[in-house]
Amino acid sequence: MSLARRLGRVREYLIRRVREKPQLQGTWDGPAWAHAEVAQIASFHPAGSDHRPQTRVKMLHDDDGLYVIFRVEDRYVVCTRSENQTLTSKDSCVEVYLQPFPGQKGYLNFEMNCGGALLLFYILDPVRSNPGIFKHKKIVPQRLIETMRIYHSLPQTLPAEIDGPVEWTVEYFVPCSLFEEYVGPLPAAEERRWRGNFHKCADDSSHPHWGSWSAIGEELNFHLPKYFGEFRFES
Repeated sequence: MSLARRLGRVREYLIRRVREKPQLQGTWDGPAWAHAEVAQIASFHPAGSDHRPQTRVKMLHDDDGLYVIFRVEDRYVVCTRSENQTLTSKDSCVEVYLQPFPGQKGYLNFEMNCGGALLLFYILDPVRSNPGIFKHKKIVPQRLIETMRIYHSLPQTLPAEIDGPVEWTVEYFVPCSLFEEYVGPLPAAEERRWRGNFHKCADDSSHPHWGSWSAIGEELNFHLPKYFGEFRFES
């Protein structure tokens, strides 16, 4: 057992098994999501503004894949990017990083803005070789992104920043086949010990912020796997 685990510093999240398939309509309190564990993004980096949006996330799984829903109580919301594989983290954005085989292979960074646009890489080496460029990554092609199903409560883009209070939701489904394209066959649920993190950011907002579920340390860099928490799957 690692020192971090003995000291209770490793965050854990249990991905419960689906009892009723989510309909991908943004129903956070609906029956499909009622038994899912809630994770709170509450560790905000001091480099950000004083805006600390309440951001919660749930995940479920079944034999077909993974379901994710975020609910954000926000302000200063920006959304200018409607195309996939653009810099969605500049907009009001929520993220899930998932590493199916810790210590062996890379991780996938699902970075979705409030309008449902997605940046998604398979990152094998997160060291920055140039600004914004990773030393070794694979860009997930559109044909694989199209195997996902995505719901977003706000329009694809916003004409101007929403400075008043607004609640928004994104919800999506990721098939197992997308993960297996990069990491190979997934073991049975009870054998899975994934690592990863949840994030909330908005680089281009008038009140930028960078929040995490598992705290990232002093450096403002979400792409440090040593800070990932653990994900277990209910069998």
